[in-house]
Amino acid sequence: MSESRYQDAPPADMTRLFLIRHGSTAPNECRPFVLQGCEINGPLTELGRRQSQAVGRFLSRFKIHAVYASSLLRAQETAAAIASHHHLSVQVRTELRECSVGAWEGKSWEKIQSEDRTGHDQFFADPVNTPHPNGESYLDLLNRVRPTINELLAQHTGQNIVVVAHNLANRVYLAELVGIDLKHARKLRQVNCCVNLLQHTAGQTELVTLNSVWHLDDLG
Repeated sequence: MSESRYQDAPPADMTRLFLIRHGSTAPNECRPFVLQGCEINGPLTELGRRQSQAVGRFLSRFKIHAVYASSLLRAQETAAAIASHHHLSVQVRTELRECSVGAWEGKSWEKIQSEDRTGHDQFFADPVNTPHPNGESYLDLLNRVRPTINELLAQHTGQNIVVVAHNLANRVYLAELVGIDLKHARKLRQVNCCVNLLQHTAGQTELVTLNSVWHLDDLG
């Protein structure tokens, strides 16, 4: 991405949206990692705070008009690190929260497979329509997230905005945007505090940058 092209406000008929995944949390750092949906609502770790500061510094070079975040603490803490550079408050949108993974919250895929092999296999056979036990499917999540992101794209013409959301929430939206079958959404990598750049003009949205992480190189 040629940074200088995007630093100022976009043309009057365009919205630029920087879609960010939140910084790292304790469940993200577990090995093997454990599922973190919307039921676990813990803070960022030290690494997550440093990632958030790094993406905040990166986006400080751009003219940002509004910062939005999901209602979960990890997204709000990340968004605050960005908004502080622009003297903005974080606007919370509950619809942007992560997928509910229900009974699988806080468990690794290995544990899920050993405890609930049937449920595990049914979910992976059709994650679009099969919800996590007592939770949401990919389609449920997309139907919740899509209207809010599209509303913000339509609302902020002539402006650059930031939305801080979550791993799977970002993936399902981006998968549909670029025409990938929704069942393969989890193949779209979303590193903690990555940047995805979207541009919206005349009712059409294009993906300019996916999972940009070079601003995190110095974190090791």
